[in-house]
Amino acid sequence: MWSRRDILGMGVGVLGAAGLAACGGGTESPKVQAEVPKDLLDAAVALKGSSMGMLSQKLYSTAANEALDSSIRKFAEATGTTIENSLVQADAGDVVAKIDAEVKGGVARDLAFMTDSRFVAQFQALGDLTDVSDVVTTLTARYGEPCAEAKNFCVFDGKWFAIPYHFIGIGSMLRKDWMQEKGITGKDVYTWEELRDLCMEISDPGKRRFGWGMTVNRSGDGNGMIEALINSYGGAIASNDGRKVTFDTPETVQAVTFLGDIYTNPKFKPMLPPGVDSWTDTSNNENWLAGVLGYTRNSFSIYADSKTKKNPVYDNTHVFSDCIGPATDKSLLLGQSQGFVVFKGAKNGDLAKLLAQYLVSAPALVGVAKEAPGLALPAWEKVWDADPFFTSGDPAFAMLRTMSQQPLPLPTKNGLSFPQKASAGQQAVVAAYVLTDMMQQVVQGAAPAPAVTAAHAKMVQIFKQQGLPQ
Repeated sequence: MWSRRDILGMGVGVLGAAGLAACGGGTESPKVQAEVPKDLLDAAVALKGSSMGMLSQKLYSTAANEALDSSIRKFAEATGTTIENSLVQADAGDVVAKIDAEVKGGVARDLAFMTDSRFVAQFQALGDLTDVSDVVTTLTARYGEPCAEAKNFCVFDGKWFAIPYHFIGIGSMLRKDWMQEKGITGKDVYTWEELRDLCMEISDPGKRRFGWGMTVNRSGDGNGMIEALINSYGGAIASNDGRKVTFDTPETVQAVTFLGDIYTNPKFKPMLPPGVDSWTDTSNNENWLAGVLGYTRNSFSIYADSKTKKNPVYDNTHVFSDCIGPATDKSLLLGQSQGFVVFKGAKNGDLAKLLAQYLVSAPALVGVAKEAPGLALPAWEKVWDADPFFTSGDPAFAMLRTMSQQPLPLPTKNGLSFPQKASAGQQAVVAAYVLTDMMQQVVQGAAPAPAVTAAHAKMVQIFKQQGLPQ
């Protein structure tokens, strides 16, 4: 059911404001011809004059969204086609249901890119996606191996249902100038306990310095932090095969107890920013860029924004991958990638597949990457080396390339391994904000153990709804 706000916010198409990239039949400039590979141009000859629709997961950087539109325009001009690109906000909570309704109603876009570990398994379980193994085979021959985590989240029964587009850097950030004032040298790895104590030490509310820049309110960043902490303690939403809810364990309760203490123990109040309990998905971005946070955990959107806008926070940022817990010896951080999906019933699937092959290439991606450094990096091995920006554009890129190509899975001491098999149940649980709602109950006074048990019961219901009987 659609609210009045949903309808008023539609803009172009069902799912929201559009950045249109449409061009057809015009004069093809030499620059455009040079940037679209000849084999793609040759393959698109028969499609000249046709049109297609694309849905893009909105990036935090407006300039990056515009750079993507520019690449799409170049492809449309070179191929004599018309391509409409619409943006969608992925953190709305109902994006899967709305797109599924479009697919079932025969009005979906031909192509979309969505974060693989958050959405692809849900769409695949709903029967909304077409097999794109042919495209992945072609790209592998051209560009080498795709990023490691994509092989887990885009492949089902040996078939690819999403084409890796670009790797999304995710990391933790600390204010190194605040640390230096306290005589603290940055490290590459912290335990969660070390990080908590460090955040407390560098806090100074009188100077508007708040060490702990994370919320447990409903948000993608809140979800990510809670799940990462629980995993590092040896807990998980589901079993390694992704089919059975295994949330209610002593390890999960230990993690939730630790995290809940940060928000409820008066000892830690000086490091909590005002209003942190009600932050939304952009709040830690805004507060980090405003220079009032000592630590946050985020995709590289805020790192990119601080660099491109010459925010002084950029030069004072210490980047590290993630924290470890009692069950881990190294960070479990995998990063993510955006994956192109071709929906069932696509009216111009052939053009969609050719566009995807172009957009993963260095000429098309580098403009987006420069506007969103670390947020949009190559998903393919040889694309990393195809432009000097990817190899030397920022000191953080080396860490992110290692993350994207690391051998997987990563084990814990108690038998879990990450990434776990892609699970529509797990992704639906995260999308339903079960984790953040559980932590809000703890913050409001509920004991951790019963809060975990109640969350487990909700997860069981969601798994059943996703066709995974418990």
